[in-house]
Amino acid sequence: MSFSPASRRTALAVFAAAALGLGGGVAASAVPSASAAPATPQSVEAAGLQASPGELWKRTELYFGTTKPGGGELTDAEFAAFTDKVVTPRFPDGFTELTGRGQWRGSDGVVSREKSKVIVVVYPFSDRDANRELEEIRTAYKAAFAQESVLRTDSVEKVSF
Repeated sequence: MSFSPASRRTALAVFAAAALGLGGGVAASAVPSASAAPATPQSVEAAGLQASPGELWKRTELYFGTTKPGGGELTDAEFAAFTDKVVTPRFPDGFTELTGRGQWRGSDGVVSREKSKVIVVVYPFSDRDANRELEEIRTAYKAAFAQESVLRTDSVEKVSF
């Protein structure tokens, strides 16, 4: 996929906002740095702060367009069948599905506005199969519904169950 200069500027702005902590994810202060003195329970208490519970996990979001190339739109039932067959077997512990509207510019330069589905998966760093499984999901969706791309974003989150 190629991006226009304006698209590249927008992407850079989004990534800059994420790096500065404006887009969610783990704040820089939540990730220990080599130069920072380790926090002790006494120093945290003295600063009047409470450490949040949880541990660092990976988070991946997959963005699926639902417009079919020949016209029409993927139905909720078709997407549910896809998740039952492709996503659930790879992430049986769970994921979140969100529905939204979005737009993007395809390789043909045409801006498309469409209903989108987003799958959010959080998983421990120790899950060595997750990257392969996420890529299998993207590949399967593109093949099944003749899609040009499936956007993937990755971040690190502090999670607690």
